[in-house]
Amino acid sequence: MNPNDGKTEKFLGGVHTYSSVENSEYPNLASLWDSYSSILWEKGNHKDNCQAFIIEIHEFMLLQKITAYDDSLIDRLIDYFRNIGNRNSTINRKLSALYRLLRKAERSGQISRLPTYVRLRERNSRVRFLTAEEESAMFDSIGVRNAHHELLCRFLVDTGARIGEALALKWNDIHNNVATFWITKSGKSRSVPLTVRAAHAVELARDFAGSGPFSDISYANFKYNWNHARKENRFTNDPYMVPHILRHTCASRLVQAGIDLRRVQTYLGHQTIQMTLRYAHLATNDLDQCAMALNAANLVAADRLKTIVKSAAAASMVSNKATAPQKNAKRQTKHAKTTPRKRANAAARATSKAPGRTTGPQ
Repeated sequence: MNPNDGKTEKFLGGVHTYSSVENSEYPNLASLWDSYSSILWEKGNHKDNCQAFIIEIHEFMLLQKITAYDDSLIDRLIDYFRNIGNRNSTINRKLSALYRLLRKAERSGQISRLPTYVRLRERNSRVRFLTAEEESAMFDSIGVRNAHHELLCRFLVDTGARIGEALALKWNDIHNNVATFWITKSGKSRSVPLTVRAAHAVELARDFAGSGPFSDISYANFKYNWNHARKENRFTNDPYMVPHILRHTCASRLVQAGIDLRRVQTYLGHQTIQMTLRYAHLATNDLDQCAMALNAANLVAADRLKTIVKSAAAASMVSNKATAPQKNAKRQTKHAKTTPRKRANAAARATSKAPGRTTGPQ
């Protein structure tokens, strides 16, 4: 019998009860999280999400009595996640959190090898962004309930910042109308220039006397007011009308304004260009420029072809003029040689046809 059976300890914000199924050569996810979570993830929404993923995987392993971190575990997790309706993108995020934890355990010598996992292909999901009218309606509704929340919305839609990045922003992170986000999803800082509207929102936020423009805002309260505005403006049945739509709106407006995708990637802090390519279809002006470029290329090609044809025709005329005297001389020489012969033959024919002359026996 496992001496730990029935023993409880805090795990992932709750209470974990050990069972005999965990008495194996492999460390359980509870102990791995307790050992490495503070090293691998900074506090914030991203860590909270990863925490939820690890809890879900841990509970699945307990219910299925799985102890080994092998390829079979990954296959069964993928099958389970798909059966409960998770998309490939969601499955990738859950398994990414697991892999990060297991990779640390492997380097620490707690597991011998990592299971094999090929990232699942993700379909481009629909990109929903706010129109000017929708933005005005939502912001006005939110502002009626909480003016500070409205300022946050205006800041988010013009900076493309994630909510966690904006809430963690400190006053010392803003200099000369440039905001530097230090706590980001990728772990890499980035700086973005502030628009007039974003800078004005930051200035007005000073009245709320926090350590940063939006540091005193509770995400739960903000989400509550957002959902109230969503219901008030009849967006309840729109699954894309969530706070993250402000980031999509920022990206979409940049691309539609003709900003190249590499700059948009840097502005938003996307780790890969593939993330930014979701907005590429909005760059209609770029496609018009492609058509214009092809039209110009076709005109150049047509002009070049005309020039080539004219040059060939001119060269042919010069060649004909140069060879004409030679051809005339040959004709005259040939005529001179054949003329006496023709005259002799003609005279002979004339003589044979003269009256009184016979050419054969009478």
